[in-house]
Amino acid sequence: MTKRHVSLPDSAEAGVRAFIEEVDERLSSDESTCSVVEDVLVDLHGDRDAYERWKNGEDVSAAEQVRLQGYDPCNTTLESEYYAEKDEEAFKRSKHLQWLWRQFDATPMADNVEFALRFRQMLAEHLFEDVGENCRFFKGISFTYGHNITIGDNVVIHDDVHLDDRGKLTIGDRCSISDGVHVYSHDHDVVDQTAVENFHTIVEDDVRLTFDVMVRAGCKVGENAVVGARGVVQHDIPAHHIAVGQPAKSVKIKPGWEDEAEPLEDAGVNRQDERKLPYDLPDDFEAFDEFGRDLSPRK
Repeated sequence: MTKRHVSLPDSAEAGVRAFIEEVDERLSSDESTCSVVEDVLVDLHGDRDAYERWKNGEDVSAAEQVRLQGYDPCNTTLESEYYAEKDEEAFKRSKHLQWLWRQFDATPMADNVEFALRFRQMLAEHLFEDVGENCRFFKGISFTYGHNITIGDNVVIHDDVHLDDRGKLTIGDRCSISDGVHVYSHDHDVVDQTAVENFHTIVEDDVRLTFDVMVRAGCKVGENAVVGARGVVQHDIPAHHIAVGQPAKSVKIKPGWEDEAEPLEDAGVNRQDERKLPYDLPDDFEAFDEFGRDLSPRK
């Protein structure tokens, strides 16, 4: 065993449990998610007095007003809000929950591990498409929407990981995702970078993605595989393989798994096209090109 059990003092434990249960109940009720998020963030940031003064029409500075308005997720915009193909109905709720997740991480309480892990687990059960039991979500995790993510049981996701679910992302049981990992589910055309394709990216059971790994959209990292630090996964990694490098290549099969694993010489297949997720845009949709470039080849 590499971990030991840690517990909070009884009085702190009672407060943590009561708070998480209260937020969970409110998010499970018919109460407006936007209102719940606003209310929780005001208190977590210790801004109740200023918030009440502002709501009662008392004078506040322009900076205070911007801060106080920002606790309401309806007064915010996220980068993913601009994506043309997003599911508008699903995003209405996931945006609010994502805002709560991010702003919670901006509070000192985000560093109280015993509290923060349980709070994020509860939020994940409301935000993700599906999430298993006993997951550990550390600080600084970001995602595109949240509602296209499925995570299994006993998964550990460490600091500053980006889970891109512009397409679809599935992470199996007992996976370990180390600090700084980026897992993508969308890709851009090499000529017109505004043209986006979405994919289903899969990380199977018992996978370990070590420090600063990048997984390209539409790839699958097979069961019990390991990708070494700063590896760049550009194709499928077979089950039980150890892959390293940029691009990541299989260099070894885990000892004891040789009879079950695909031979090293057969590794390295890109099956991205098999996991492409088509989408349609309304006929009257008005897109804009933020770059405004002329893409014609120069003569």
